[in-house]
Amino acid sequence: MLFFVIVTIVHAQSHKANISKITVDVNKPVHKIPSSLFGIFFEDINHSTDGGIYPELVRNRSFEDADTLQNWKFTNQHGKNSASITDANIYADKPVPPLNVYNRKLLSIKADGAFKLENDGYWGMNIEKGSAYTFQLAAFCNDGFNSSLKISIVSSNGNKLASGEVKGIEGNWKYYSTNLSASESDANAHLEITSEGKGSLYMDMVSLMPSQTWKNHGLSSNLAEAVNALHPKFLRFPGGCWVEGDDFKHMFHWKNTIGNIDARTALWNIWGYNATQGMGYHEYLQLAEDMGAEPLFCISAGISHKEIVPMDQMGQWVQDALDAIEYANGSENSVWGSFRVKNGHPKPFNLKYIEIGNENGGDAYNERWTLIAKAIQSKYPDIKLIANDWGGYPKDPIPLIKDEHYYNVPDWFIWNANKFDNYDRKGPKIFVGEYAVTGETGNGNLRGAIGEAAWMTGLERNSDVVEMAAYAPLLCNANHKAWPINLINFDSKRWYGLPSYYVQQLFAENMGTVSLPINVEVASVIKAPYSEGCIGLGTWSNSAEFKDLKVVSPKGKILYQADFTKDIADWRKTGGEWSVKDGVLRQSAIAPNTTAFVGDVSWTDYTITLKARKISGDNGIQIYFRNKNNDQRLRWEAGGSGNTAFMMDNGIFSKNIPGSIEANRWYDIKVEVIGSTVKAYLDGKLVQELSGDNTNTKVLCASATNDELSGDIILKVVNTSAESVKTQVNLSGAGNLSGNGKAIVLTSASPLDENTLDTPTKVIPQTETIAFTGDKIIRSFPGNSLTVLRLKTLPNKNN
Repeated sequence: MLFFVIVTIVHAQSHKANISKITVDVNKPVHKIPSSLFGIFFEDINHSTDGGIYPELVRNRSFEDADTLQNWKFTNQHGKNSASITDANIYADKPVPPLNVYNRKLLSIKADGAFKLENDGYWGMNIEKGSAYTFQLAAFCNDGFNSSLKISIVSSNGNKLASGEVKGIEGNWKYYSTNLSASESDANAHLEITSEGKGSLYMDMVSLMPSQTWKNHGLSSNLAEAVNALHPKFLRFPGGCWVEGDDFKHMFHWKNTIGNIDARTALWNIWGYNATQGMGYHEYLQLAEDMGAEPLFCISAGISHKEIVPMDQMGQWVQDALDAIEYANGSENSVWGSFRVKNGHPKPFNLKYIEIGNENGGDAYNERWTLIAKAIQSKYPDIKLIANDWGGYPKDPIPLIKDEHYYNVPDWFIWNANKFDNYDRKGPKIFVGEYAVTGETGNGNLRGAIGEAAWMTGLERNSDVVEMAAYAPLLCNANHKAWPINLINFDSKRWYGLPSYYVQQLFAENMGTVSLPINVEVASVIKAPYSEGCIGLGTWSNSAEFKDLKVVSPKGKILYQADFTKDIADWRKTGGEWSVKDGVLRQSAIAPNTTAFVGDVSWTDYTITLKARKISGDNGIQIYFRNKNNDQRLRWEAGGSGNTAFMMDNGIFSKNIPGSIEANRWYDIKVEVIGSTVKAYLDGKLVQELSGDNTNTKVLCASATNDELSGDIILKVVNTSAESVKTQVNLSGAGNLSGNGKAIVLTSASPLDENTLDTPTKVIPQTETIAFTGDKIIRSFPGNSLTVLRLKTLPNKNN
């Protein structure tokens, strides 16, 4: 995930009485729309997998989460009983063997009386009346323990919903199970295991699973169906930052996620919880197949958030990539293909897409891309390779597709709806692998969805160069929200989609097969937005020094000046180690997102001057402007993306250009912020400029396609303004229109309206039939709305 949010404000000019026009050249198709255009990105974030789409109800089933009893409650009902997490030890006086060599921790109960073990699951277990559940555990006993285990599912008010029994536990590891049927429903139930006896009891892999799963392939039916209803054309998995890991120890390795569940190595997730790997590489491939989506596997490039694998040790990562392809596509006689067959899938999965790395850039990524890409091309030339575009993309070999990520506020996406209009058609195709409105959208409101819808019209219009795109993130357990805005939100029983969910669904369901030329003549255009705010200094995974800071208004008034002869206690900091000495401000921590802000948030136009130098680390010097709070990222960065780029974001557009700075060299820096234009100077030379002056962004954003299968002409019209816009739609050259169709409209009473667990359908599409004559339609598009028009055509008499 890309960790920044930009806040801007867009003002639309007031509407005139004159009517707007949209013209579609129906008989002049532009290009085929790739079938892969709209898909999904599944990352293990927000408990999207464990406690989410993977339906295991027991939390910490393998006792691997910690050295203490986590997410379990042990009660000594009477007598002397104790429970502890034990590491297997075959060399002890009384050997305690592991369940297997990959599963080292287990629960040890020393019994002398009655005891109870309880598990609440992931914020409550959802139990449905009449549904069947399978309880299973691995266990062995010694020291005379010979009692049975009573298994109960208990409601939140203490009533038993289902019960069973496990008998005859032996002296060696063995699995035991019992089937349970629920007499009532409860979304906040829990599991109880009780017994009474004397001796030692050992447990592992304590599981409670619903017997019915989506397509009988082991996933939660309601969440898998919610995802499937998006009609994704591809599934990118498993990350995201989850692929990279915070360090090598916590980097995702697909080979640890296949085969028997009890032999999969649990892994601490960068998003703040232990991942069981119950949903592993095979399950992702199976999910893609069950949805009819192309699997897109994102592999590690040997680069974590904090470490980089030396080039002479990259052999494992190269081989893992080749083996992953063999597992997915190899014959039953191949090494890894035979494992796929053993795991229940004789036929190949036909994996076609591999992405190398996630949000990686710079020389380190480029050389690892070359190594891995050439190895894959040599053995699997038909695989489509995707490269990261992170301050530039690697050129050896030239990737077929490059991945760009965008997170921002609604108005940024509206303003950038035409971003790809002038992209180079001779370079790699574009995969917008992650995008979403993440700021100025509440918890995910209609306005955010409208911003994304406007952006998606641009993706569809430019689908000759934009081949794939995916919203991110996909899933979020409402009890563990690690990312601010998420498409599908759920608790143990319920789920709802953001208004953005329905935008994704409408575009996927109404994609069409051929793009049609479209021209929008609208009475109002969007006024170039620019905000106000204070200034700041920062670094990202490097140390730097700053001095002689001055902020001056266009009329020469000094707004702020610092000679750093005293500390900066009045500055607002977001981490780092800031100190002042001998007129120099130093940031010493080698850590991400270390910033310090100062000044008045009402400042608008000004010039920032200072001297700065990089000391050590990956990146360079960050100069912030027009920031209202510590979460904003309007800035110019010299030596960003691993010291390979100058990076600028003015709140309207963002742009990276090649560039680097020398360590331990003082630079004279000047950043001019005037209107919607920002200019950055290094040692008196203008090195980067970005302007928001563009009158081509209109309040109506639109795209048009033809569905060759149904014959329908499909228009998607997004009204980004607050007012209704009366519009004449001209269908030029359309001679076979039936005069009938339908309009699907997503809007609400307020742009701030949201869906919630309690009101899941407050903002959902509404469908109406429409009738018209000739080749013109007069329609008013509501303020803050997405409208899909599907217009029927008559059969071609020549066919």
